[in-house]
Amino acid sequence: MVKQSFLRKCLPLTVLLLTTATAISADIAQPETITVENAQTNSPPVQQLEVQLVRSQIFNIPFWLPLIGVTIFVLLLVPHMGWIGGLIAIGEREVGIVTKKFSSKSLPAGRLIALNGEAGLQADTLPPGWHFGYFPWQYSVQKAPVVVIPQDEIGLIVANDGAAIPPQRILGKVVESENFQNAREFFANGGEKGRQLTILTTGTYRINTALFEVITSNNASVHGMTPDHLKVCTVQRDLVGIVTTLDGVPIEEGEIAGAVISGHDNFQNAQTFMDRGGRRGLQEQVILSGSWNLNPWFIKLESVPMTEIPIGYVGVVISYIGKSHEDVSGESFTHGNLVSRGDKGVWIEPLHTGKHPLNTKIMKVELVPTTNIVLNFTSRFNGEHGYDTSLNALKLLAVDGFTFDLEVFQIIHVGAIDAPKVISRLGSMQNLVDQVLRPIVANYFRNSAQEYTILDFLIARSERQSEAADYVLQALRTYDVQAVDTLIGLISPPPELMQTLTDRKIAEEQEKTYVTQRVAQTQRQELVRETALADIQKEVVTAEIAPKFRNSFLSSLLTNNLAKPNAH
Repeated sequence: MVKQSFLRKCLPLTVLLLTTATAISADIAQPETITVENAQTNSPPVQQLEVQLVRSQIFNIPFWLPLIGVTIFVLLLVPHMGWIGGLIAIGEREVGIVTKKFSSKSLPAGRLIALNGEAGLQADTLPPGWHFGYFPWQYSVQKAPVVVIPQDEIGLIVANDGAAIPPQRILGKVVESENFQNAREFFANGGEKGRQLTILTTGTYRINTALFEVITSNNASVHGMTPDHLKVCTVQRDLVGIVTTLDGVPIEEGEIAGAVISGHDNFQNAQTFMDRGGRRGLQEQVILSGSWNLNPWFIKLESVPMTEIPIGYVGVVISYIGKSHEDVSGESFTHGNLVSRGDKGVWIEPLHTGKHPLNTKIMKVELVPTTNIVLNFTSRFNGEHGYDTSLNALKLLAVDGFTFDLEVFQIIHVGAIDAPKVISRLGSMQNLVDQVLRPIVANYFRNSAQEYTILDFLIARSERQSEAADYVLQALRTYDVQAVDTLIGLISPPPELMQTLTDRKIAEEQEKTYVTQRVAQTQRQELVRETALADIQKEVVTAEIAPKFRNSFLSSLLTNNLAKPNAH
């Protein structure tokens, strides 16, 4: 194929030589004819005529014979002209890698690439075009394809020659070399052999692959990597990238993460990070959502969810890194230390509702509810917050010797300003419940039970509840917690006591029934008596009125009779 391609390239030259030979043959043949004609016309002397006859015999060659000779010459010689002239043709998508077979100079010890004409692999490559002087008995030219880095991918470089990497580093430093396309400049600027800190981004590169081994997604498996390692790093929305660097200065003693270094464009400019004292290991700085060209030999990236503070909560930050431990809580708070934002310790300013890009490897966030919390001292149910999962009904011993179970519901509130104090003092909300609230409430009711009978709790529970609320309010105030209310729930006396109380209640109710019935009978008797008296009273009245009426009637009749004779 190469030979045929070369013949096609030489075809115009062959045609040109044939045309030139034809013209020359025509020029030679024309003088011969003219000479003979002149000889016939002018009749020159005999000696001149003999000379002309000899010349005419010499040049009287068929015109097609030179054409055939020139054609044979072109066909035999032209295919080897490139070989003879050391011609090398490099295509547009190729790069020529030159190996010099012999030279008067030898490579220095430990060197692989020749810079000054030594025998061996040459630093300079051949760009596209024709190049003469690369004679095959002295040079070997390998045509390698250009390096192509696809979109959304990167390329890693391993230099096979250069200065040695210092023992305190694992990657070769970044030097100017036109993205490894200028090997001579790479050596001149102190390029180091081995894995390189620089990466290749999307594009096409003419690289001497004998010097620089390029790792892409196509050959990643050959180098113990996966194609995903050669992808552009992407941090999705609502995630944050936690960075661990694999090269740099060791982290200072007593620290767990490297301090923030400016100017390296989110670790994409690795050499700037190194030059400014970047530390090896876990980094304080995080990477937000987006796409980033990161060297997997230099950066290990872990995407984690952002820290979300729900509505009704604040987040108290406990930082394990920072500049100082200066306490800014004031003299009134003596049970812990609070520090400014960015320092090591419990931050005095809590995080409010929202999503925060925090490095959860070096910081811990304790959620503190700022709404009222109901803590249930019962095993029948628990709150959604989960703080009361270990709380049960209180077992109390009354002064009368009876034991009973008492359910208590404690409502508390922690203000946003007081949340850091609570966490600094107790560590977490669960510790507040387990180490403070439960002992306070339980001990109060146990002590109170020694002063009252179980019936006092049953009968006067409102008074017991009010007394408990006042006590818990004062006790929790010293812990910067507000006790909203203390409520007594279900009281469970012993079964035998409950039976006694039930019988007593039944007797009391029966007694009330008997009293009611007695009152009813008395009232009925009173009614009968009053009814009888009413009946008797009627008869008495009738008996009293009848004589008077009769006497009045007789008197009136007598008066009338006496008046009649007088009228006559």
